[in-house]
Amino acid sequence: LVEIEATKLFEAAMEGSVSSLQKMLNEDPLILDRFSINCFSDTPLHVAAMLGHVDFVKEIIRARPHLVNESNSHRSSPLHLASAGGHLDVVKAILSVGDHRSCLARDRNGLTPVHLAALKGHIEVMKTLLRAKPEAAQVATEYGGGQEENILHLCVKHYQLEPLKLLVTTALAHPLFINSKDSDGNTLLHLAVADKQVEMGPSEYP
Repeated sequence: LVEIEATKLFEAAMEGSVSSLQKMLNEDPLILDRFSINCFSDTPLHVAAMLGHVDFVKEIIRARPHLVNESNSHRSSPLHLASAGGHLDVVKAILSVGDHRSCLARDRNGLTPVHLAALKGHIEVMKTLLRAKPEAAQVATEYGGGQEENILHLCVKHYQLEPLKLLVTTALAHPLFINSKDSDGNTLLHLAVADKQVEMGPSEYP
């Protein structure tokens, strides 16, 4: 019976079917709680966030707001998945809970939601995340072997110039932040000059 319920719930999440979710919650108000204590890789909220089903996400949050901080087996929160996918409305829905801890959380690859948004070039998602938690921009990545780099280094190394422009032309651009070094001792300027990525323009943030 539990497996059948799980299958139905995941199908509803994949389809974004709010009516199916509401029906299951009416029949079993604890169904979402059981998912959070069992060893499933993704919760229905992860699935819906990844696919951009904002109404389904809002319904789960209404019923169980604490699920926004649940991590899957990859240490990804729903906010990680929504940010990587560029699902702005889902990101806003998750942040509306008011608990912004997941903005600072690193996934299995050592990346936060704003790192993922930057790597994918999702500018509006970045702006939304940084308004909610400005200090998220200064969280370093965390790789194996103690290697670290900040979001500016990531943008240069992955040729994401628009996110880089956003970051270096805002109030977040403190000199200590811009001049910080990665694990190889390179500053942003070292990396940018090496790749000829030094042209900057104005930002629309905030």
